[in-house]
Amino acid sequence: MTFFLIVLFVMPARYVVGPLGGAGSPSSMVAVLLLVWYLLSTLSPRWTPLRGRQPVRPVIVFFALAVLASYVAAATRPLSADEVNAADLGLVLVGGWAGIALVTADGINGMDRLETLRHRIVLGASFPALVAMIQFFTGIEVTRYLALPGLVEKGSAVLFEREGFFRPAGTATHPIELGVVLAAVLPLALHGAIFCRIPEQRRKRWLMVALIAGALPMSVSRSAILGLFVVMIVLLPTWPPEWRLRALLIFGAASIVMRLVIPGLIGTVLNLVSVIGSDENSTTRTGDYDAVVEAVTQRPLFGQGFATYLPRIYRVIDNQYLMSALETGLVGLLALIVFLLAGWMLARGARRAAADEETRHLAQCFAASMAVALFGFGTFDAFSFPMITNVMFLIFGCCGALWRIQTQPAREVWD
Repeated sequence: MTFFLIVLFVMPARYVVGPLGGAGSPSSMVAVLLLVWYLLSTLSPRWTPLRGRQPVRPVIVFFALAVLASYVAAATRPLSADEVNAADLGLVLVGGWAGIALVTADGINGMDRLETLRHRIVLGASFPALVAMIQFFTGIEVTRYLALPGLVEKGSAVLFEREGFFRPAGTATHPIELGVVLAAVLPLALHGAIFCRIPEQRRKRWLMVALIAGALPMSVSRSAILGLFVVMIVLLPTWPPEWRLRALLIFGAASIVMRLVIPGLIGTVLNLVSVIGSDENSTTRTGDYDAVVEAVTQRPLFGQGFATYLPRIYRVIDNQYLMSALETGLVGLLALIVFLLAGWMLARGARRAAADEETRHLAQCFAASMAVALFGFGTFDAFSFPMITNVMFLIFGCCGALWRIQTQPAREVWD
């Protein structure tokens, strides 16, 4: 999983193995290998990861079956060559997502290993945050120098702009994706900094928090800001009063410093949030509803096929719930909602079962990460972006691992 995190966060997501196309991104290839490894390990009674109850397994199976059903449904209608290729690619991607969640959920056998993985997730996310800051202040697309030999670029390396600011994507494919990834990882970074018991590491932990929190508004994305608000809403009520006061003071001071260092950024970001529902971007998105309803009524149960609603053929849908209803039907939409809610419920269940405050806080942080996805998936088509999807299936697996460790006796967790 550490190797997967290096590939996911350090290597720019737009670089792929040329002959494999979209399925050739290094992170997707490693994810599929994780699934193969997981399935092969189930063949041996000694190495099988299938020990004790694990709700992640039925959720992943339900999600995969919904996608497979949509793949079969797609074969019942005329498909262009691009749609056929996209449908095949979609199966590969879903296999990788399943591998990430299952290996994490069943492979972590103790709190020490889960803590190690949490720390490395935060460490990995700090890298695109650092790259994003360089892009924001310099306007230089440094990711073009990070690709390994043999990879080809899928997409452009041009920095986006909004209201006179560069919109960095870090090593992600888009600023929106970067912002939501950072919002989802931020609670995990806060947990590591708050409960760090080694004085020599405490400063480094808070530096990672500052990197992630500082790069988040630089994406100039309302999805990222909404994700930040979701994190605060989920975490603050569970903190002691002195923590809440300190957090609000730090948040206010950081906003003032950012306003002085980067004049206009805070105002631009707040304006993006305040005009939701009335600006052209919002009205364009809500205008998709009629077209979506019409398309869904034609294929209500299993949709037109996962990953086949291509923008260049149909239209852009900036909402993963609507996209899932189109591509995988109401069954697939239900599978998506079950996936997101299951992560939240597993994390909350682990919190109730935990005996110490540190574990309870970690569970709440995982719940906050899942809440970011639950709300964020309604603001952009998340499954079209590799980094955020991989991160959320990874966090979902962590929620399952934490729940199993806290609710089942140790001999059932790992014999």
